[in-house]
Amino acid sequence: MPDDVQGWLTPRAVAAEAGVSQEFDLSQCVREPIHLLGGVQSYGALIAARWDDAVVDTVSRNAAEVLGRAAGELLGRPVTELIGDEQWALARESAEAVTDSGAAAPQEGPASSGVLPLTLDGEDDEGQGGSRLFDVTVHRNGDLLVLEFEPRSEGGPFVFQNFYPRVRRALQKLQGATDVTECCAAAVREIRTLTGYDRVVAYRFDGRDGPGQVIAEDRSEGREPWLDLWFPASDIPPQARRLYARNWIRVIGDVDDRTAGLVPERRADTGEPLDLSASVLRTVSGYHLEYLRNIGVASSMSVSLLHEGELWGLIACHGDEPRRLSPEVRAACEFFGIALSLQLAAVAGREEADELARNRRALATLLARLTTWAPDALMRPGSGLAELLDADGAVLLRGTETLTAGAPLPDALSGLLARLARDGSVGEVWSSDRLPEVLGLEPEEAEAEGIPAGLLLLPFNRDGDLLAWWRREQPAPREWAADPSRPVRTGPGGERLTPRGSAAVYRATVRGRSEPWSPAQRVVAGELWREVSGLLTRQVVALEARNTELARTNEDLDSFAHAAAHDLKEPLRGISNAAAFIVEDAGTVLDTTSLRRLTTVRRLAERMDGLLDSLLHFSRLGQVGLEREALSVDEVLDDALVVAGGRLAEQGVTLVRPAALPRLRADRERLREVLENLLVNAAKYAADEGAGERRVWVDAVRTAVPCQAREEGGVAGADGGTVTALVVRDNGIGIPAGQQADVLQLFRRLHRRDERGGGSGVGLAVVKRIVERHGGRLWLESPAAAPDADCGGGPGTAVWFTLEEPPEARP
Repeated sequence: MPDDVQGWLTPRAVAAEAGVSQEFDLSQCVREPIHLLGGVQSYGALIAARWDDAVVDTVSRNAAEVLGRAAGELLGRPVTELIGDEQWALARESAEAVTDSGAAAPQEGPASSGVLPLTLDGEDDEGQGGSRLFDVTVHRNGDLLVLEFEPRSEGGPFVFQNFYPRVRRALQKLQGATDVTECCAAAVREIRTLTGYDRVVAYRFDGRDGPGQVIAEDRSEGREPWLDLWFPASDIPPQARRLYARNWIRVIGDVDDRTAGLVPERRADTGEPLDLSASVLRTVSGYHLEYLRNIGVASSMSVSLLHEGELWGLIACHGDEPRRLSPEVRAACEFFGIALSLQLAAVAGREEADELARNRRALATLLARLTTWAPDALMRPGSGLAELLDADGAVLLRGTETLTAGAPLPDALSGLLARLARDGSVGEVWSSDRLPEVLGLEPEEAEAEGIPAGLLLLPFNRDGDLLAWWRREQPAPREWAADPSRPVRTGPGGERLTPRGSAAVYRATVRGRSEPWSPAQRVVAGELWREVSGLLTRQVVALEARNTELARTNEDLDSFAHAAAHDLKEPLRGISNAAAFIVEDAGTVLDTTSLRRLTTVRRLAERMDGLLDSLLHFSRLGQVGLEREALSVDEVLDDALVVAGGRLAEQGVTLVRPAALPRLRADRERLREVLENLLVNAAKYAADEGAGERRVWVDAVRTAVPCQAREEGGVAGADGGTVTALVVRDNGIGIPAGQQADVLQLFRRLHRRDERGGGSGVGLAVVKRIVERHGGRLWLESPAAAPDADCGGGPGTAVWFTLEEPPEARP
């Protein structure tokens, strides 16, 4: 089966077809080229003549019966020998009037044709001379002018003044209708009055290729009701729908008509039969004729209902007896179909405008709460975001942030939303009321996976940021005129297509769908997206401005700190020297108290000098550029132990390190300084005497960012959620949770200056700054102070930090 056919037939229809006990391939019906059937209905005749020289290219085999000239006599001869030069000119003029300056009729879009009366000289049925009147429909088909002759019916010439009041009355009733159902009910009554058919129904399609439902009906007494019944999509295959979209009207005079074939059967230039897409006499598919016989129909007419160029539905007319309609009646019905289509569009537009106005009022109320961009205000309970589109829930994805409104977000929807957003167009509404079908899932599968039936989303960018609404499944009970899962089976009316109608009602529930998203809801969603996008853009601009100002301020502060520390050292050195000279020169004459005070001045000056040295060093970290290189952490740790190793030994602390540490991309000297400070710090805060063996561990772990860093937003690695983190952990006294942030500040210490080995309180602040200069993150974990199984166990402190890795080091 070709892919296009397989794609149109539902899996259930294919499975049902396989179970049929007779030789019938439903895909043959789908593939049938109904515009190339090579014949016309026999009550009329067709001639196709070349536009430029009027030579007959194709003619129907019944030309002798209808026109009085055999097909062989006409083929290859000028058509003017039959109709005369004047009438040929009128035919061309009529065709030019309904096409674009004589251009060929397009292969897509509504077909254009004109009707004119023509007179042919010849003999009447009794062999007497005379003339015969024909209604001739003409249309342009490439380089051909196609003329379709229908003998003028008895009853005299058409008088517009007699016919117009009926049409005007019907249109007036149509204009008075207020909704779609009322419009269609008025239409079927008036068309039945105009045509005399025994049943006229309005049939609305569920989507472009879906089944259809009878929404209005007018029928003669004794015929079974079809109102509200659904008919399988297979009843009207895709190629038939395309022709309905091209031709406003289609008439079948007699389902038992013998087709009049065309001569030649295939055109020499194309190798195919003449294209009869725009023909009013086009013969009928055998499948369709069988279908009509099975539902007891002898003649039929279909009037297309279009909306925005798409086939919206049909007015279907059925007769118990063969019935021919004159071109005038057909024209009136075609005009009525156009008027009904316009009226339906007007009604739909009015309903949409009313809905849009209501939704915009709700949107204005919602936006009034968003004077500044605050996602929590947009998504908080009672904001009305989900209710804006009558959705069960709404979700805003922005970076790692997921905010929801309404019902909780189904777990299976998170990843799906990001994928759909990346595949969609930024700022363009994407929606579906049958999401399981889009994803290729059965309703039961979607329900088991927690995937909703309806989804409307707007991507903010290609990174997965989006605003979306979702709806739960709404199972819809339907009454079918035939089992939709078995459109083909043996029945009393035929071997292939079963009868349709209320006598064969099949009740089934359609699953996997939500309430459809209306055009007004799509418009309002787009308007909200534009407002939120504007807020986001303004926020980004403001944030960039603040970051620029902050960077300038930090730079000024660094410069100030460097200058202040440098300039303060000179007078401080003078104070220290002066105090030393006084003690040295006047030590013998000064009392003990004065000497002690001078010694204190000198000690404080030296301490101040040390603090200024630390401040100078800290400020330089913000000014000196980093010299990044791919390096071995093992080598850098060995360098750090040159200084820190002695302190560890003094405190009796054992270093535990893995067999091999990874390679990272960093500034070698700065990373050495980080490790050196952390090792010295671990030695300072080792466990007290008698608490067991003192240890410090250095390790690297490729993992999700743990504990405190997760609470701060985490760090996502290049592989989507993990990073290589270095850790220096000790089993010392630990850091209380309330002081962990303080120890990372400049000049902050856990203990007094003369305890735990002294120090200026700059080490961890320097470490933090170096890590952040590398684009990494630093955090502390002290299980004894804040137990957490994910952070390890036992006393002490673990200092974690991340650095950027070279690409070759990533797994």
